[in-house]
This record gives sequence, structure tokens and C-alpha cells, in this order.
Amino acid sequence: MNNHIITPRTRREFLTQSGSGFGALALAGLLAESSSRLEAGTAFANPVPHFAPTAKSVIFLFMEGGPSHLDTFDPKPELNRLAGQHLPESFGTVITAMGEFHAPLLESKRKWKRYGKSGTWVSDWLPHTAQCVDDIAVIRSCWTDGNSHSAGVCQMNTCSMLGGRPSLGSWVSYGLGTENQNLPAFVVMQDGGGTVVNGPRNWSAGFMPANYQGTLLSEGSQPIPNLNTPEGISSGIQQGKLSLLGSLNQSFADVYPQQTELDARIRSYELAFRMQAAAPEAVELSGETQSTRELYGMDQKETESYGRQCLLARRLVERGVRFVQLYHGAGSRWDAHNSIESNHTKLCKAMDKPVAGLLKDLKQRGLLDETLVIWGGEFGRTPMSEQGNGRDHNPTGFTMWMAGGGVKGGQVIGSTDELGLRAVEDRLHVHDIHASILHMMGLSNMDLTYYYKGRPERPTVNEGAFFKKLVSG
Repeated sequence: MNNHIITPRTRREFLTQSGSGFGALALAGLLAESSSRLEAGTAFANPVPHFAPTAKSVIFLFMEGGPSHLDTFDPKPELNRLAGQHLPESFGTVITAMGEFHAPLLESKRKWKRYGKSGTWVSDWLPHTAQCVDDIAVIRSCWTDGNSHSAGVCQMNTCSMLGGRPSLGSWVSYGLGTENQNLPAFVVMQDGGGTVVNGPRNWSAGFMPANYQGTLLSEGSQPIPNLNTPEGISSGIQQGKLSLLGSLNQSFADVYPQQTELDARIRSYELAFRMQAAAPEAVELSGETQSTRELYGMDQKETESYGRQCLLARRLVERGVRFVQLYHGAGSRWDAHNSIESNHTKLCKAMDKPVAGLLKDLKQRGLLDETLVIWGGEFGRTPMSEQGNGRDHNPTGFTMWMAGGGVKGGQVIGSTDELGLRAVEDRLHVHDIHASILHMMGLSNMDLTYYYKGRPERPTVNEGAFFKKLVSG
């Protein structure tokens, strides 16, 4: 008797189409066990650090659309002095997303103040984050290649302006595995009002197996749809369904061992079953105290949405999730080509208190030392005006900051020129930023290798280096 089950086309289509349901959510978060990899032939087979890490997890606060460094963390008195004039000839020709730029300089209307023992400058748009500067390393000298949102967001996530490469979170998941077998290792959330440019490409696993891609959680009180077991379905019934699916899939896999996607699907069902026990507790916020909810701004309409995401991020890293990415301003809402005052005033208010609450909460729980928090967008804004009261894209010089995870706080790293157009001192390209994040997670950006089509691929495309000042000052 032939013990193999011959699977008809319609069943295979069913398995493919079922990817839109809960099984795909599990598949996105499932990691291979520490002793093996789904994809044969990878050089980095065992997920162990290359050296002692200073961080166990990452929370990336992504301000999508490009916040203005000139109005948040990088004050430029000379810009205000020359406001209304054209860029000096010594700066040369400036090419932006809108082409060659000749508009007059636009002053910053912000009020600036030094905060903390470090005396770090922060604008009045960010009064809550300003209280945390002694834990923050402000990097004023970031630069990138992408001048459009699509290219910029793609490069900030994958180190390449072209789609198809694994995201930073995927590389971390591939390199280190998971500390929690009941939750995804890489989780993504985006606030309401829009969809992040490029969509899932930003958290894709690229050419690596799909189980390393990010798991997207929904906004609202039920971040994981279809998670709860339907009424009348017991744990035993669920386990029975899983066993049946497992036997059917395993029979097919025995006949077609080269199809690793099916192996990943089998394991995704297993994780889905485990998540039904663990995930509801992880995303349930009702047990948090009122003071904690207020710390994140969840008692205010403007800050409730991002406050909920930041609190969820803390709960996830507490439970062993490696990489959490929170998009704020999804749909390029930080893109202030005009009316930057009203645009950034609204967005800063919605983001500032939740972000500061996250830092304070992590610190008081003893988690900040092992959690690397990153803040920034795909690029900054120009010192020149656009449409009279806005700023264009600026990939040549902008600000990001890092805190926790071994980062030496209370310092400002690098600088832009006197008008904030270009990074000039301690310049950090996106490749260097990713290499530094990986280093603090215990991974070398040049030793972390995945073989694709016979070629060794690395997370920073063979460029970039760890910037030691981040941890040493």
C-alpha cells in the first residue's frame, strides 16, 4: 500500500491561500531552532553571538516621512540669521527630491533649551523626551543615499535602496534566533492614518526563508486577529486539527523534500497553537496600572495610539521578542513640504510623551540596560524652504538617537554644517548605523553571512563599521 497522500492542486492552493490567515502570522514570527536552519547551505548555521552583546533586544521608533532635525535636536543659529536669503555659493548646488534647489533659507521658530546634566539641546517640540537626554546619545551626523521616501525607507530598513534584501530585524532574527518559542521574534506595528511606504517590503526576509520576516500587529485593542480560540473549541480539538494538518503536510514533505516552504508552514501551525496560549497575555494591557498607562499618554486622545504601541513594545521585549519596530506617522505623515509648523507640532505631541514614557518605564524596570531604543526617520529636512513654509527631503545630514543597550547616554555625536544641510563630523551612513546596532546585539556585520545563489550576503552589503563612540563617549 502506498502510504503517501497524493495532494491535489486544490489542496495546495488552499495551503497557499491560507497564508492570509492566522497561520501566516505565526509563519512570519517563527524562527528556526538554535541548532538548525530551514535553508540548507547557509554559512551561519548556529545563532550564537560573535562576541558579548550589550543589548538583548531592539525597539526601533521609526518616524516615517522624515522629521526635521533642524527643529528638534540640531539648533542652527546661523540658519535663523540668514533666513530669507539664498544658500551661500560655498555650499554648491543642492539637488533634492524636487530637483535643483534655489529657495530661500527657512528659519526655525523653535525655542531651544539645554537639558539634563549633559546639557543636550532639545527644542520645545519635545519637552518629555528632553527629560531623558542623559540616557540618550544624539547622533547629528547621519546620512543616507535615498532621496525619495520609497528609497529612503527601504535603505533605512535593509541598507539598500532597492527592494529584495532582508530587513534589519530579519538579520537579527536569523543571527540570534528567538528567546521565546511562543511569540514571534520580530514584530512590527504602525499607527493609524496610513500605510507605511513600501509596506511589507520594509520588514521582509528578502532572499532568506520567510520565517525570518516581521509579524505585523494591528492597531487597536486586538493587535493579533483571529488569535482567540473560537467558542466551543477545546484545546484538545485544536491539537487534533494540528496533528491532522501535520500528518498531511508531512506526507507531502516526504515526497517533495526540496520544498522548504512547506516545512516552514508545518512549523508555523505549531507556533500558532503555542501563540494561542502566550500571545493573548502579551498583548493584553488591562493588567497595567493606571499610572503606567498615564506614563505612556494613554489617557489622552493625542497620545493614546502611539502610547499603546510603546507599551506593547515594552511588554514584548519583556517576554523575549528580539526586535520590535514601531512606525509613527505611517503614510509619510512627517513629510512636511509645507506647513511644517502645524505638521510637526501635531506629530511631535502625539509621539513625544509615549517615547519618553517608554524610556522611563524600561529604566525603572531594569530593562533599559539590555534594550536598545532607536529613534529616527528615513532622512531629515532641508534648511531651505519649500512652498514658503515647509522643508524638503534631506538625506545628506540628519539626526537619529539611541538609548539603552550599552549606549553611553548624555552625549551628542557628530555634527552638520552651520546650516544643517550636510553631515561633516563623525559622519554615520545607514550602513554604519546598522553595523553598530548589530554589534551591540553581539553580531558582526561582516561575519553574519547568508549564502544566496552561491554568493555570501551580509546585512550591510559589505560596508559599514561599528561606531565605538556610541558606547564609550
